Amino acid sequence: MLCLASPSADMYEKSGVDERVPPADALEHMGATRISIDPSLLKRLYLDESLSIVAIAARLGCADNTILRRLRSTGVQVRPRGPIARRRAESIGIDWSPATAYAVGLMATDGNLSGRKGHLSLISKDADQVETLRRCLHLEAPISQIRTTTGVHHKVQWCDRGLYDWFLGVGLTPAKSRTIGPLAVPDSVFADFFRGCIDGDGSVLVYIDRYHVPGCSNFVYERLYVSLVSASLQFLDWIRASVNRIVGTVGAIHRGGPRDRPLWTLRYAKAESIRLIGWMYYSPDVPALGRKRDRATRFLVPLGYASRRSAGRPRVGWLYTDPTREM
Repeated sequence: MLCLASPSADMYEKSGVDERVPPADALEHMGATRISIDPSLLKRLYLDESLSIVAIAARLGCADNTILRRLRSTGVQVRPRGPIARRRAESIGIDWSPATAYAVGLMATDGNLSGRKGHLSLISKDADQVETLRRCLHLEAPISQIRTTTGVHHKVQWCDRGLYDWFLGVGLTPAKSRTIGPLAVPDSVFADFFRGCIDGDGSVLVYIDRYHVPGCSNFVYERLYVSLVSASLQFLDWIRASVNRIVGTVGAIHRGGPRDRPLWTLRYAKAESIRLIGWMYYSPDVPALGRKRDRATRFLVPLGYASRRSAGRPRVGWLYTDPTREM
């Protein structure tokens, strides 16, 4: 391909489409210099690397209007004026990893895909959760604060058509709360996805149960529940079946909320919760919400076991009582 470099092209618009490009025969009378440009190189710089016309012209030693004309002659659709989404080229090629799986879990439970194509957001009362999502998806959008009736929340909002389309391919949709179903999440990163769901709309609950103490002072139990809440029963059914297949836990789904708008809770009791905690927090540096991980950390390493059979229910190998205490 031949490229015409015009010494007067710098007078024209420096970004986007310029309708004032003079015709080629006019440039020849102006003494323009012909430069050979590989069409495949031009397409790679403009389409794959998302460089602007001005940047390509500077790299190839041509005027920007010359590059514009060459793009048109090769049938390339020229972008409109203004900047393009900065993460679009990268997000189109996004692939599964622990970070992206965790981000999918967060977006599936707490995030929002707007009806305006390409617009996404996440709101949370935990600033570190929003920051973790930014790191997982390499977002540059700032975190803003919004005031609600329940206090100050943190929000990140951005536009990324490529990432939006990728989420749609996984199975996420706008207005998904009651319609979300099974997602295309690989088993190899399901622990990260599940952890993202728990950090979004789940909980790690730990408390001391003294209900039976009046009858026997030894009847003191430490309760542990890992649970996930959703307005979509089919979503929880799919998660429960997937976790059962991968980890072997069963769990139970309970109904709550108003009769016409029920909420469903997938809950795992103590023995299964301990297995889940070890599975989803498989490394100390995985993305996670700090306050929920702090509750779970003490269950990652066994504390020991009672020297002899204690009163009450089996204690799943954990030491609940003072070993010096008379039993």
